[in-house]
Amino acid sequence: MQKVLSQDRPKHSDANVATELPLRAISQRAAYVSFGAAAFFLVLLAVLHVVKPEFEPSWRFVSEYAIGRHGWIMVLAFMSLAVSCTALVPAIRSQIETTGGRIGLILLLVVAVSLIVAGIFVADPITAGQDQLTTHGNLHGLAASVGIPGLPIAALLISRSLSRNPAWSAARLIVRLTAHLTWISVLLMSVSMFVLLNKSQGKFGPDVLIGWPNRLVVLSYCAWLMVVSWHSSRLSLKSSRDVRA
Repeated sequence: MQKVLSQDRPKHSDANVATELPLRAISQRAAYVSFGAAAFFLVLLAVLHVVKPEFEPSWRFVSEYAIGRHGWIMVLAFMSLAVSCTALVPAIRSQIETTGGRIGLILLLVVAVSLIVAGIFVADPITAGQDQLTTHGNLHGLAASVGIPGLPIAALLISRSLSRNPAWSAARLIVRLTAHLTWISVLLMSVSMFVLLNKSQGKFGPDVLIGWPNRLVVLSYCAWLMVVSWHSSRLSLKSSRDVRA
């Protein structure tokens, strides 16, 4: 009798168990918050291009939208992106199985803090001379020096870990592509800035078209955050349906 019961019992391979258990631990709410906050950042950035036309997007940084009238919208955008980074950690924490991935999660929280600091301390105009720089502008620059390279590193570490998780096989390509896009966009912005500033004797202006590469950077960051958070929410929903079934 015991032998018959053991034969009727459903069999699960070790690989399936390792895949199913983490899925139940995904925070679907956190995944939705991360996705929504990144999308909200993009909406706010689009609004700023309309309500603050004085900042020509071809050569002004997005952080400059925090200067002057309607600056609170850019501050809110920074906070929204910080929320997206923070919420992604509990959303995918159970999916990370490597030391590098865990380091990536910690770094993602550091990036979130840098975004909060960048939002609190308004940037100086890129046209400001050395004698016109302010303390809050320098603090903004310090936060940017942490957050801009920090997110691509976190994205690469996290995406590499997720790609080893069988549950993420369907999204492996898009997750890794968007992760690579983050550092490629930063590299493109850095090279563009170096070349253009050399031609203009180190002075920003209409001829230094750094604005578009800068916008590509923030778009690539949002793309990665939204791709990872969306797929984690789909996995959580699938796991919930399987449990009910």
